[in-house]
Amino acid sequence: MSNFSVVREFVLLGFSHLHEFQILLFAFILLIYVLTVLGNLAIITLTCLDSRLHSPMYFFLCNFSLVEMLVTSTVVPRMLADLLSTHKTMSLAECLTQSFFYFSLGSTTFLILTVMAFDRYAAICRPLHYPTVMNGPVCVKLVVVCWVVGFLSIVSPTLQKTQLWFCGSNVIDHYFCDSAPLLKLSCSDTHHIELMDFFLSLLFVLSTMLLIVVSYVLIAAAVLHIPSSFGRQKAFSTCTSHLTVVVLGYGSAIFIYVRPGKGHSTQLNKVVALMTAVVTPFLNPFIFTFRNEKVKEVLKDVSTRILLSDSAACR
Repeated sequence: MSNFSVVREFVLLGFSHLHEFQILLFAFILLIYVLTVLGNLAIITLTCLDSRLHSPMYFFLCNFSLVEMLVTSTVVPRMLADLLSTHKTMSLAECLTQSFFYFSLGSTTFLILTVMAFDRYAAICRPLHYPTVMNGPVCVKLVVVCWVVGFLSIVSPTLQKTQLWFCGSNVIDHYFCDSAPLLKLSCSDTHHIELMDFFLSLLFVLSTMLLIVVSYVLIAAAVLHIPSSFGRQKAFSTCTSHLTVVVLGYGSAIFIYVRPGKGHSTQLNKVVALMTAVVTPFLNPFIFTFRNEKVKEVLKDVSTRILLSDSAACR
């Protein structure tokens, strides 16, 4: 160690290889980010203000929108700043802080998606018991557990990363402080932390995905026993938005994190990571809005009230 200087500042490469498109990328990602925040805020606001959306399904959707908005906010603002800056450095403390919130919120996302699947199972497969099983206090407790477990699970690996030595290259080939590229730069033995990261990835991604799959198998079996085609279509329609989000979120997460040797991944991981950090949070409000009749009904009524109030003010 005496032959090396200790690294306490890192350079994020980001999209440096696309230097001629930096301004264009900045404008495009900024637009996506603004629409993401506005879309998720709209869902949260509608859910809080309109009594028609005061049900467990929309309560979980409200929390999911909040988590997604926070996930993209841990990555995109820094990415936008780096696109316009020649000084793309980040201290170790900033790096670990960003990493902690990104993975904590990501873990919470998977847990809330699992709770949403259980909610659909209870509503479709146990309709008579649904008001009792998914009452207000139970929903609040489930959401609190998702947030607490999601954050506590990342505390230990983050604390272990604070003890690492960095004495070689300080260039992170990513646009945010992802775990694998950071561990790749360490001069310390990172085998234990890599195993812990891999175990947590298996726990939060594959185990929750298994629970979601089981829930939907039971849902499909129950729906197929519904005699009318209209009833089957109505039951399935309440699940399609959630299933679409599950496929988008889990697909990218499994590709990046649930496989050994992820520390050797390169440009492809950065592109796929955009799905989790940018694209999926952007698409979620549109997926849940366009595929949900009740949300569309509330949006229409709110828009009508706003237009009527504006026209009255103009008079």
